[in-house]
Amino acid sequence: MEITVSKQQGKVPVTVVQPHGDVDASNYTELISKVEELHKNGVNDFVIDLSDVSFMSSAGLVALHSIAIMMRGEKPMDPQSGWGALKAMDRDRDRGMQKHVKLLKPQQYVAETFDKAGFTQFFEIYNDLQKAVASF
Repeated sequence: MEITVSKQQGKVPVTVVQPHGDVDASNYTELISKVEELHKNGVNDFVIDLSDVSFMSSAGLVALHSIAIMMRGEKPMDPQSGWGALKAMDRDRDRGMQKHVKLLKPQQYVAETFDKAGFTQFFEIYNDLQKAVASF
């Protein structure tokens, strides 16, 4: 999976991370690692652009959840922990929307997966980059 990174300026600087291709068990840790690297270098607000992701498995959901936890200043569960990571996502939905991670333009199948997993209660999802950037 290729991941591109760009910067946008709104009220605060926002970094747009765009994975290209499916996000699944073979590559989801790449997405986590990329955001972790950027965060360690001072980036605090992210838009994850999913417009070029046609499929996202449960491992991809774990990646997004891990990123959200990291941005809250908490240590995410080991992504390899399987069901434990999925159950943690379920418990976290009650914490409300994420302040430092927004999602952009998920394709239909990915959007349906988010809806089924309850991610629409956990992440703000935008179809317009400028609106996503302005939401920070």
